Amino acid sequence: MILNPESEVLETLAKSILLAARTAPKAKGVDDIVTALVEKEDVEGLASAMERLADEKGEGFTFLKRDAGNLRNAGAAILIGVKASGAAGLNCGACGFKTCAEMLDQQKVEAEFKGPNCMLKYADLGIAVGAATSKAKDFCIDNRVMYSIGAAARVSGFLDADVVFGIPLSVTGKNIFFDRK
Repeated sequence: MILNPESEVLETLAKSILLAARTAPKAKGVDDIVTALVEKEDVEGLASAMERLADEKGEGFTFLKRDAGNLRNAGAAILIGVKASGAAGLNCGACGFKTCAEMLDQQKVEAEFKGPNCMLKYADLGIAVGAATSKAKDFCIDNRVMYSIGAAARVSGFLDADVVFGIPLSVTGKNIFFDRK
């Protein structure tokens, strides 16, 4: 008899969740999505990066330390980001510039995220994250989309992308992401 075997399959299911992100629809069929499974040996380094970022950002960013605790307590975590390879060429203005060429000509701002980027790339990222969280719920895996994990992953070099979100995953009797303080 194997007691509580559900935690043994979490890494395999996390890969299936990333599969949902990968196959999510992309604007104009261009896939600039970057994904990663946070390995157990990387959890502490990423959580520590979140705490350092909280200290650097100062007041109002203590939630990064709370989220670092959530990451440490999660059974697994995934990263989903976008590394924009250009613009859609629609000159839609959603990025804040009149033309795609004007946006692409701007110097990129380096902070937790790197931009500006084409709004459609951000939409692709949102669709990929939505597909991943939907698949996690299909598997009855508790999860939460976290700016904090993604920001720390990007600034500390865990994932080479312009914008990243982290999704910790948990299979316990109570959702550890529900009533956080």
